[in-house]
Amino acid sequence: MDIELNDALQRIRFEHPEVKVVVLTSARERMFCSGANIYMLGLSSHAWKVNFCKFTNETRNSMEDSSRDGGLKFLAAVNGTMAGGGYELALACDEILMVDDRSSTVSLPEVPLLGVLPGTGGLTRVTDKRHVRRDLADVFCTMTEGVRADRARQWKLVDHVAKPQVFREAVQERAAALAAKSQRPGPGAATGVALAPLARTIDDGGYHYGHVDVAIDRKARTATITVGAPREPQPADLAGILAAGAAWWPLAMARELDDAILMLRANDLDIGTWILKTRGDADAVLAADAALLAYRDNWFVKEVLGMLRRTLARLDTSSRTLFALIDRGSAFAGSLLELALAADRSYMLLLPDDAEAPRVVLSEINFGPLPMVNHATRLATRFCGAAQPVEAARAVIGDRLDAAVAAELGLVTFTPDDLDWDDEVRIAVEERTSLSPDALTGMEANLRFPGAETMETRIFGRLSAWQNWIFIRPNAVGEQGALKVFGTGAKAKFNWDRI
Repeated sequence: MDIELNDALQRIRFEHPEVKVVVLTSARERMFCSGANIYMLGLSSHAWKVNFCKFTNETRNSMEDSSRDGGLKFLAAVNGTMAGGGYELALACDEILMVDDRSSTVSLPEVPLLGVLPGTGGLTRVTDKRHVRRDLADVFCTMTEGVRADRARQWKLVDHVAKPQVFREAVQERAAALAAKSQRPGPGAATGVALAPLARTIDDGGYHYGHVDVAIDRKARTATITVGAPREPQPADLAGILAAGAAWWPLAMARELDDAILMLRANDLDIGTWILKTRGDADAVLAADAALLAYRDNWFVKEVLGMLRRTLARLDTSSRTLFALIDRGSAFAGSLLELALAADRSYMLLLPDDAEAPRVVLSEINFGPLPMVNHATRLATRFCGAAQPVEAARAVIGDRLDAAVAAELGLVTFTPDDLDWDDEVRIAVEERTSLSPDALTGMEANLRFPGAETMETRIFGRLSAWQNWIFIRPNAVGEQGALKVFGTGAKAKFNWDRI
């Protein structure tokens, strides 16, 4: 369902600029959504459950990201009972309107019913977004039966309630109010851009696209993700950008990179180290960046920026080691430099020959349009919020920076010369792949988001701790754990020790 929802939202964003509000409701009367398939979760592997929770939450994050950026608004038209993941889906919306039929309820029953926690940000959104009082939230989250509409509104669990006979009219009213807040073009004001299927090839060596290539070394347990700069001249005016549509390099590249990240996450669990490379003409990347910024007020360009922003954020929250290699032929400039800034470490080749030496180039796009889920740029996050290093980087926008200068500015980690490059990179990768994947996941998640937190960083940080611990405890997934005996009529048997 979430894969389809993610796809549907993408098509609404790009193919239907006339849409200002998405109304999420149910085709089934008296049942909005009762959450995930518990039998499926009980039988799924630990890794699959965690992957599911992360992807599902990213889909909800994308809804909030679209709304925050002035685009789509979201209304949950709750026409029946909602529980667990169903309520978490509604929580991602701007507003929740619930039918007051005296029988429909809202609940987060994971703690009392399943011995786990809401897996896609429910607890965090209840407090951080809905501002539900802690004591009321404590009661709510330990009730299997949930609360009806009147109390749900009183406790701030929903925004509005309506009797069944006027529910449809109330939905139209709230949708119209939200539409007035959207900056989308609206009916007749723009032509949508069709999203053609991705041209992806899969073989024993990895995943291959037009602008992105993933080469998997299963023996070394690494994947090398190479992102290519534009190979053809890109349109410099808005008419050309709209004519290019889904083939415009920033969108085509972002769609392919997003797909590659998800393919690796779901299908290649033992490939724990991703090596990020770029290839091509840095000037072509900078020209595409300039067009993105020049026309960012246009609905289509704004959506492309949003797609690129969310794709890079998905990279930040992936539980994989990220190493960037900046070598001969690299194109780490502007938006592609964000890949190196997202990496846990970066290695840049130091060469005495200026003609062959790789360069990195900063552009305006590195200073705001592509923030992480902590709502800060990767540069600001890199320097833990210190202003001086960011301003020093801003002062060299457009300069072709060699390894020595990039290291002095703090933009790269190490700068081996030509004699040491192969051995230093090989040793670094081999050392990394020899470490515990569990420990690395915890370390990387802690180090990537220093400083002030947001609702999103708290959700992902708590997901790493909650799901990687609770989902493997026997109280949840043991033979007599709550997830395993759900629906059988048997009562879960818990180990009562507090750990």
